Amino acid sequence: MSVLTLAAAQTASIAGDLPANLARHQRLMQLAAAQGVQLLVFPELSLTGYEPQLAAELALMPDAPQLQPLRDLARALELTAVVGMPIRLSVDGPVLIGALVLGGDGSLAVYTKQHLHAGEESAFVAGRGGAPLPIGGETVALAVCADFCHASHVQAAADAGAGIYAAGVLISEGGYAADSAQLQGYAQEHGMLVLMANHGGPSGGWACAGRSAAWDARGRLMGAVEGVGEALLIVRGGTGEWQAQVLEVSH
Repeated sequence: MSVLTLAAAQTASIAGDLPANLARHQRLMQLAAAQGVQLLVFPELSLTGYEPQLAAELALMPDAPQLQPLRDLARALELTAVVGMPIRLSVDGPVLIGALVLGGDGSLAVYTKQHLHAGEESAFVAGRGGAPLPIGGETVALAVCADFCHASHVQAAADAGAGIYAAGVLISEGGYAADSAQLQGYAQEHGMLVLMANHGGPSGGWACAGRSAAWDARGRLMGAVEGVGEALLIVRGGTGEWQAQVLEVSH
């Protein structure tokens, strides 16, 4: 049996500070690679924080030179990282909520958030999603936050043959109980592993809940970060049998 190792990176982003957040992402990527992680998923807008009012000035093209060091590191580590960033697909194009897939083989793919949360339309336009990722013999479907609030999104992932549904999110304390229950239900309904990477500190005026989590294909909670702060939730396994561990990250 081939073993796949994937992880949710729970980060505490610094509002609008791309260089500082890039450095944090690099550190977490290195820590994950040391644990054998092949796919590392970061929260929604992890590289800038969830800051809609800053999105237009912070937005980059997916292949922007500012992001090249992160792409180079992913390739050097042979680790695929999914990082959150406000993006434009053309120089004068609208701003989208992007999840950039920095391949361990040097490739670059783009997922754009399909379903905006109420109020986000003032800063962003809805995107078109992206193709599932083949990782270690598994098919991984991506989601960004409000995407998973639409059952049709998860159904499309299942129809595409995904055995893993990986969501980068911003979930507040007030929304955590309902949102985590919804993700758990999807795991059980569709028989897929569900991985959720949440912010581990305040962002955009929200008190984020942390508690990044993973549920197995029977809907059982395999593991979760205890609270806020930075951590890696690492999941290992394959063919339906998975184990999770939490690696706390100190500054």
